[in-house]
Amino acid sequence: MLGIKGKDLSVFILVAVLALLAPFLLNPFPVDSAMAQFNAGYPDLMQRFVIFGIFAIGFNILFGLTGYLSFGHAAFLGVGSYAAIWMMKLVSLNIVPGIIMAIVFAGLFSVLVGYISLRRSGIYFSILTLAFAQMSYALAYSVLTPITGGETGLQIKPGDTPLLSNVAEGEIGRANFFGLEMSDSSVITLGGWEFTMNVGYYVCAVVMIAAFYLAIRIFRSPFGMMLRAVKSNQQRMNYTGLNSKPYTLAAFVISGMYAGLAGGLMVAMDTQVGPERMFWTASGEVVLMTILGGAGTLIGPVLGAGFIKYMENIVSKINSTVLHEWFAFLPDGMEDFLVTIFYPFVGKGWHLTLGLMFMAVVIFLPGGLVQGGQKIAAMFRGKKAAEKDGKTANQQTPAE
Repeated sequence: MLGIKGKDLSVFILVAVLALLAPFLLNPFPVDSAMAQFNAGYPDLMQRFVIFGIFAIGFNILFGLTGYLSFGHAAFLGVGSYAAIWMMKLVSLNIVPGIIMAIVFAGLFSVLVGYISLRRSGIYFSILTLAFAQMSYALAYSVLTPITGGETGLQIKPGDTPLLSNVAEGEIGRANFFGLEMSDSSVITLGGWEFTMNVGYYVCAVVMIAAFYLAIRIFRSPFGMMLRAVKSNQQRMNYTGLNSKPYTLAAFVISGMYAGLAGGLMVAMDTQVGPERMFWTASGEVVLMTILGGAGTLIGPVLGAGFIKYMENIVSKINSTVLHEWFAFLPDGMEDFLVTIFYPFVGKGWHLTLGLMFMAVVIFLPGGLVQGGQKIAAMFRGKKAAEKDGKTANQQTPAE
């Protein structure tokens, strides 16, 4: 099916089903229940899940397959965002041209950065990419202010009149997908549950599914095998007469184009762009997503992106008031004690929880969340196999 089979097909179907049913799966608790604060099925957060999933999938093509660790991928995210916003301001409020230009400009910029950075490997490569990202941030923040808007950034304003879009004078144009506004939503109410079906989310979800499918084809292609050879032993590969540089540069450019795609989709969701998207912390975030989910795996980066964005947007909202509500049934002294214990790990301290979990994953599960899932599945399979062997042994025992 679609050129993929076996486990790859199962993983692809799983990702597609999760993405398409996310508005239902991410709202497991009724709106009026105390647990409703853990629901993540609202458009803004769901869009972040899939957009950063695309970003992480692309980064994984470089880091997971070749082993080259880039600390500058946020530069391509920012370049893609700026290209998309200018297309929407000048040409069309339809997001398709903007996304195409985001991919093109991010790809061209990644050719330049990759050509220079890939002259070195290891930590030197990582530092070079970080330097390019910080230079890009500085340029966007101050030097290229007429193009980037500087500190305040760029957004669609009432005076913008795109060439191919009809916008009334004084009206602020809205991003759309062939006439469908990205912000349009419909709410489905079933009992105490509410599920929001958002146009922008489903556009992003379909793009993410296509990006994931392309990643599978790259992973299983001869090109993907060459990238694995680079990661395994680049020196031995060079001794065989194969030049690894074209392959690593191609992987770098593809990864940069994925980042540009994510940047373009971010503009489609929120038509405002600032230089902070190029800051080094954004590059570090995608590294965390990939390693936490499982570098070199197909579904790992998607899981890592969803996990971190969930922590950032849901766990960070748990404050002392919420904790007191949770433990209100306990005696006052015990309630205050538990609130004191848990408070440093939630709310503004959610980074502490994330850091501890990241440390645990790196130490005990080097393969990330995917490895954890595989171990749990293997444990259940082992129990079932033991039970089956026991039943078989009992059946073969002669009756007295």
